[in-house]
Amino acid sequence: MKKTLTILGFLAVFPAGVALADDDCFVPMTDWQPRDAVARLAEENGWTVRRIKIDDGCYEIDGRDAEGRPIEVTVHPATLQVIEFEYEDEDDDDRRDQDRGRDREGGDDD
Repeated sequence: MKKTLTILGFLAVFPAGVALADDDCFVPMTDWQPRDAVARLAEENGWTVRRIKIDDGCYEIDGRDAEGRPIEVTVHPATLQVIEFEYEDEDDDDRRDQDRGRDREGGDDD
């Protein structure tokens, strides 16, 4: 009986923990800062912006930091607070560029 209650207790708490770890932004579009403000944020931090997109309701900046390393930054759309900052693997960028070239050429001949 104790084992069953322990398992049920864990299962009841587990989904709540997963929801708290979610980095989605739930903000009405009327409360969003404009893209220009996101670009200024990047400039102030010395980042070179390749692309600003919306992902899971958040702004996402793809670009490079001041040292030229590839970065991906998730920004809250209303407060412009940085939610997540990741350094991207340059090999992934190279592979992605190669895949795009292969798609344009008509695919793989394997």
